[in-house]
Amino acid sequence: MGVVRGLGGLRDARAYAVVALLAFIMAAWPMASADASRKTHVHASGRQAYTSIVIDAETGTVISESNADSPHFPASLTKMMTLYLIFEALDKGRIHLDTQLPVSEHAASQSPTKLDLSPGETISVRDVILGLVTRSANDAAVVAGEWLAGSEEIFAQRMTAKARALGMTHTVFQNASGLPDPDQVTTARDLAKLARALYHDFPDMYPYFATREFVFRGEVITTHNHLMDQFDGMDGIKTGYIRASGFNLAASAVRNNHRLIGVVMGGESAHARDLRMAALLNDGFSRTAPDTTTTLVASAPPPPAAAQAFSSGDGAFESQSFGARAKRVLRHLSPIGTAEASTTKASRGEVETGRWGIQVGAFAQQGAAEKAAHAALAELPSAKGHSVSVTKPGTVEKDRYYRARIGGFSEKDAEHACQALHKKHHDCALVAPSSLHVAQN
Repeated sequence: MGVVRGLGGLRDARAYAVVALLAFIMAAWPMASADASRKTHVHASGRQAYTSIVIDAETGTVISESNADSPHFPASLTKMMTLYLIFEALDKGRIHLDTQLPVSEHAASQSPTKLDLSPGETISVRDVILGLVTRSANDAAVVAGEWLAGSEEIFAQRMTAKARALGMTHTVFQNASGLPDPDQVTTARDLAKLARALYHDFPDMYPYFATREFVFRGEVITTHNHLMDQFDGMDGIKTGYIRASGFNLAASAVRNNHRLIGVVMGGESAHARDLRMAALLNDGFSRTAPDTTTTLVASAPPPPAAAQAFSSGDGAFESQSFGARAKRVLRHLSPIGTAEASTTKASRGEVETGRWGIQVGAFAQQGAAEKAAHAALAELPSAKGHSVSVTKPGTVEKDRYYRARIGGFSEKDAEHACQALHKKHHDCALVAPSSLHVAQN
């Protein structure tokens, strides 16, 4: 009987243990269900729901938003953080634009799109950056991550840590490229914070995002962000797509001395995404424009010494170091397909110089354009040998703007002039010699 009672006590103990276990499971069930529901919202759908946000680049003020805190796969918008960490390393002197980075088998094996890098070769930091902002090269992203952190896994951890430091509280990165990973998530609001940080923290690097094309080993590689050719004032930032995320875009544009940043995620197509972004930014500018009679596009406010109307069209100086692509440069500068070559008269007659120029603004009034050109000239380290000019509006109805330009540069000096203006938070774009007439003093 003692044995029987002992066995009964053992059975009772087991029964109590089972009951306790069931009670624990039932208590934990609501939490598990909630977490599963959240992950299902992020992971299960074939294409995630639309989400967007538009913010003021200077203040961070939200202009409009829709589901901006909904979890979403970032796709190649992930590379914005990869680029942030590259720019940070450049800023700290850990690497330089001409530093050669080795290509591993892991990097070379990444799925397209990519630069088709081979194991054992090297690629410069500059080409990595250009490959990321144009082709969205997955192999280049991994090359950078491995070099900066030792492995892509550790790099992803650093990406997430940097996200937290930037206030991106709902973002987790798992790789450097944005290729599919069920645990790699973000929100439109977090990506807008990242885009704003890129603009403010690295003003000398930000113009890379306006790159239309670059030549890599004899191949002309063009950008995926075609909205830059269609939306006045847009100068980046990044596109992204995987099947689960839909079509994503982070974009920035300037008008009337005012910069906005927009993020759209979950577009049904690239065209639908672009249309929605254009509509959101147009709406944002219409809400915030202080004065629509002075400039077409502009950057951050200039120093007090500069003219109040000083503005600029685009900021791609690195992408336009290839003189043979003048038409592409002109398309980048002008609200119409091709900029007019004629200019308003300045001090003496106009001549074709064969020299490069820079454009610093597009204005509704000729006087404002002239004022801005002279103000920009005063901002340069040296005004010697340079002349200002203002192009007249084009012959089509859409083009009603006077373009403020400075001429008399070599190609390299024009790049340096734009870099000097970019560092003062002014946008600037190159003008190829075949399209530039300048007025001589």
